[in-house]
Amino acid sequence: MNRPFPAGMLVIGAFLLLCILPPVQAVSDTGYSTTYTISVAKDGSAHWQIEYRTPLLSEEDLAGFDTYSQDINTVYLPELRDLMQRSAAQASLGTSREMAVTDFTGNALVQTSPTGRFGVITYTFEWTQFAKVDDGIVVGDAFVGGMYLARDNTLIIRYPEGYTVASVSPVPDRTGDALAWYGLRSFGPGQPFIVLKGSSFPFLPLIGGIAIIVIILITAIILYRRAIAGNSRGEEVFEADDPTGSPAALSTVDMETLEEKILQLLISHNGEVFQSEIVKVLGLPKSTISTTLNDLHQRGLIQKVRRGRENLIRLVKDRE
Repeated sequence: MNRPFPAGMLVIGAFLLLCILPPVQAVSDTGYSTTYTISVAKDGSAHWQIEYRTPLLSEEDLAGFDTYSQDINTVYLPELRDLMQRSAAQASLGTSREMAVTDFTGNALVQTSPTGRFGVITYTFEWTQFAKVDDGIVVGDAFVGGMYLARDNTLIIRYPEGYTVASVSPVPDRTGDALAWYGLRSFGPGQPFIVLKGSSFPFLPLIGGIAIIVIILITAIILYRRAIAGNSRGEEVFEADDPTGSPAALSTVDMETLEEKILQLLISHNGEVFQSEIVKVLGLPKSTISTTLNDLHQRGLIQKVRRGRENLIRLVKDRE
């Protein structure tokens, strides 16, 4: 199929996009498509990408595409640069914002897929002050002459993360993480018009994380101070009774025998032993041992000193 590659199609497409020329009728269905993607940043600048995609149905198509590709940087990219610079200058006058278009690139490649062979040409550039930044981001006033999308053309406008669409006109054909309109379509001056709003509380997750850290630190400080206070009180700090039950009832003889066993255990351990060790050696409930130790302490026979999470039981050496 003898179908020469449309050498000026991308430049004409960008020309129509900003209405520098009056709208023209869509070309016949040749299978090509053009996608204009505008990625708006928080500062109002925008990254533009214009992608032209056409099927290469014959060797003649491939040869025409190769010829066009060889002239991208010397012919077509400079034409696009001049066109967009004039468009930005016109938009600057209409918006009173100093705009600039820079960093133009162009490349071409052949893609082969199960659906066929395609020639893909991509142009990119940066447009500063493209959108108005105030309480939010407002897109549209740079399109001073409106816009026109030919058949098989798509316009995609992406917006920054953390922003939502407060209003948009006209209604897009597709929404989600971006807004999209499909040709054949004409837009009025200043369209598409988009108002983006940022989160009312952009630092809320950060504040929540800081609050959790502060709570943890305060809790740690309180526990540390309690531990220091407990150590400073020495024998006044006691291990709580066994919460699993009340102390076993002991007769006077049994109590005296238990007290003697505890005192003998202390003597055999050089006068001090942990309360948990006494419970383990004597094999009695914690509550029973605790009650007996309290009696010995009240009579001045032992001391209880806090050591970490345990009580150290110490024999009073000058006891009668």
